[in-house]
Amino acid sequence: MNRPDHDPVDELASAYVLGTLSTAHRREVQQRLGAHDTALRAAVDRWEERLLPLTALAEPVEPSPALWSRIEGAIADQAAPAAAVPVRPRPSVRTSAWQRWWNSLTFWRAVAATGFVAASVVALLPASGLFAPAAPQYMVVLVAPDSTAPGWIVKTSGRDRLQLVPLGTTAVPAQRSLQFWTKADTWSAPVSLGLVQPGQALEVKIDQLPPLVPNQLFEITLEPYNGSPTGRPTGPILYIGRSVKLT
Repeated sequence: MNRPDHDPVDELASAYVLGTLSTAHRREVQQRLGAHDTALRAAVDRWEERLLPLTALAEPVEPSPALWSRIEGAIADQAAPAAAVPVRPRPSVRTSAWQRWWNSLTFWRAVAATGFVAASVVALLPASGLFAPAAPQYMVVLVAPDSTAPGWIVKTSGRDRLQLVPLGTTAVPAQRSLQFWTKADTWSAPVSLGLVQPGQALEVKIDQLPPLVPNQLFEITLEPYNGSPTGRPTGPILYIGRSVKLT
C-alpha cells in the first residue's frame, strides 16, 4: 500500500484543472503559465484532455432558473474588464481550451445537459456559494502506477456510499479477480470494498467505515479468484489514487 512516487508538476496541474487549489495558489499557477512554464503548460493540457470526457458520466440534472441567473452573474462579473485600467491579454500567452470553456455560458449549459454541471461548479467554484451540499463530496482518479492515464473514477454518493466507475476495460487473467481497497492515513490496515467486475461500475456502501477524508488512499489490486485470502492486498497494484475533497 505504499504510495508511488508522484510528479509534483503533474499533481499541481491536476489540482489546477480540477479547481481544488486555493485562490492564491491558482493565481501562482496562472503566473507560471504566463511566464512560459512549458512543463506545467503541457501537464495542464494533458489533464484538461483527460477530465473533459468525464462530463458524460453523470445522469442529467436540470438546474433551476434562479441558479442559472446566479451563474450568469458570476461569469459576467469575472469576464467584465476593469473600467479604469483596461487589460489586454499578452499575445504570447496561449489561453487554454479549458479556460475558454470556463468563461463561456454555452459551456455551462452544455455540461448541464450531461448532468455534470453540479460536479463541475462544485469543483471549479468551491468558494462561490452557489451550492450548499448536504455532505462533503470527494473524487478519486485511479491510475496505473506506471501511468498517468485514468482507468477508474471514484465519486461519493451521499454520506454512506460511493461509486467506482470504469473508464475502460481491464484484462484479468483466468482464476484471478480485481479487488477494491481503501485506507486513510490513520488506519492501521487497508479495508476491502469488494470485488470488481472488469469494465463494470460498482456502488459500495461505506456506512460502517469512518467518514472519508482528503488524501485517503484507494486502489485496485489483482487477487486470487475469490479475493485476498488474508484480508489484505496480496497481489500487484493495478490502479491507485488519493481522494480530493471538492466541497
